[in-house]
Amino acid sequence: MLVRRPGPGERDPVRAHRRRRAIELSLALAVPAALILLWQLAADQRWIDPRIYPAPSTIAADGWQRAADGKLWPDVWATLKRVIAGYALGTAAGYLFGLLMGALRMVRAALEPLLDALYVVPKLALLPVFLNMFGLGEGPQIALVATTVFFFVWISTMAAVMGVAEGHREAGRVFGAGPWQMFRHVLLPASLPQVLVGMRVAAGVAVLVIVASEQIAANDGLGHLIFDSRTLFQNDVMFVGIVCVAVLGVVFSELVRFIGRRLTPWAPRDRGRPQS
Repeated sequence: MLVRRPGPGERDPVRAHRRRRAIELSLALAVPAALILLWQLAADQRWIDPRIYPAPSTIAADGWQRAADGKLWPDVWATLKRVIAGYALGTAAGYLFGLLMGALRMVRAALEPLLDALYVVPKLALLPVFLNMFGLGEGPQIALVATTVFFFVWISTMAAVMGVAEGHREAGRVFGAGPWQMFRHVLLPASLPQVLVGMRVAAGVAVLVIVASEQIAANDGLGHLIFDSRTLFQNDVMFVGIVCVAVLGVVFSELVRFIGRRLTPWAPRDRGRPQS
């Protein structure tokens, strides 16, 4: 006779989950901390040239000083407002097109070839077009972010709507659901988790695109700060800008993820998470 005894995770799932989360958090903090310490050691021991690769302590001190003097925040705000404006416009347009093309076959047949062709065009290649359309200023930056975000949200939304199980649609038709009820009670809840995944990816890509755009055609922003400081051989300032971009990207992406979790409580969570 084979006797199977329950493991610690089965006897106390809440405690096991907390232990696993503590281990995961420790690993998430330990790896970057070890890399930073190694970088600091390499700079102190002159294994690398600190003039080209300043020590993390130097970068932190310079970033703190620039923040205290108020020199850093205008660039952070300039990048942030462009990202938010472009992300909002691109998400709204991408979701609308994705929903229509996923739900209506004729609309998909009419628009998909054109959008597929535009999707493969490098988005930075469109920056001169937007400069001609909107001139210098905020318009080209916002338009470039909106265009980039649009394609990510459009693809994820269209795929999510097309992937809704036929059984769900049939159940809605059996209960006499009209177009709005079909969208509200069937298509929206079934597709929203996958749509939010695309929105989270688009959030990170939006930060990448705006930084690249600011290096080419902007007089402020984190991208301009990085490029300008490298031109002036202020490598410590350059790394301050890079760190700010990394923090901004992580915070923005995690904010979208947090909102998505609140909007889709029915979506699957981590398998190791205890069930209430």
